[in-house]
Amino acid sequence: MATHAPLRGVNPILPTPFLEDGALDVPGLRRSIDLMVDVGADGVAILGFLGEAHKLSGAERREVVEAVVDQAAGRLSVWVGVRALGTAGAVEQAREAEALGADAVFVAPIAPQNDAALERHFRTVADATDLPLILHDYPASFGLTLSVDLIGRLARDGVAPYIKLEDTPALPKVSAVLEASEGRIGVFGGLGGQFFLEELQRGSVGIMTGFAFPEVLVALYRRYTSGDAAGAERLFHRTIDLMRYEFQPGIGLAFRKHVYRMRGTYATEVCRPPAPTLSEVDRAEFAQVVDRCGLRLGPGPVDLPA
Repeated sequence: MATHAPLRGVNPILPTPFLEDGALDVPGLRRSIDLMVDVGADGVAILGFLGEAHKLSGAERREVVEAVVDQAAGRLSVWVGVRALGTAGAVEQAREAEALGADAVFVAPIAPQNDAALERHFRTVADATDLPLILHDYPASFGLTLSVDLIGRLARDGVAPYIKLEDTPALPKVSAVLEASEGRIGVFGGLGGQFFLEELQRGSVGIMTGFAFPEVLVALYRRYTSGDAAGAERLFHRTIDLMRYEFQPGIGLAFRKHVYRMRGTYATEVCRPPAPTLSEVDRAEFAQVVDRCGLRLGPGPVDLPA
């Protein structure tokens, strides 16, 4: 694998926007990249589970990557999700991401639940690309768990220098993975940002999540890494209710698309089926939570709460 600048910081996962007829909303996708630049994100992650990658055709996947890399134009790093039923499909996706100009790939596990099989899978994908490989450890979505021993071994060998860690309880595993890897892995949190402060305290290097107010995460990260731990803690506790509410399983994607429509970034809130939709009660309740946390639902970057 080639040598790359270390990955770190706040890297929002973007939902894939659609038009009312279900077609890709490429202008909306491009607007979302400009918004991420405006709020100070370090990178963006696309085509993950939140990005409904499993509902896209191969041609649509390619179109999403091309549009995002073109719009980012070096202003943000671009991380592409790799998820397939077998290793050959994962290799194909990783190679395509590299050919289209992505900066990293985050790779899901494949069945069966067996460390030897999982290790072969990740090593094969890593060997197929010069891009940094980020392990995606999210048993709630994949039904598979990455063991601490496996993660540590892949990190020590330089196969997977990063992990998006969403195996709960996440915080003890952050500590265990850093120890097992002998400090050779960069841990990124997820889970909607609900544990971001504690993840930083435990040694994570950033976050990769779909929270639709990423300027909060950017400010929290910058405060913490600049030595203002108290300021980071105040901001975290002021906004944690919104992170919790938005991350509701099953309906979180709908809330995030609602936010991006209200922010003037996406034209619609369309999710490809099967997917739940928001009721007017959901929207009103969500607006109350946003207001309670000192934020607003409106166009452009959002001022942080006092």
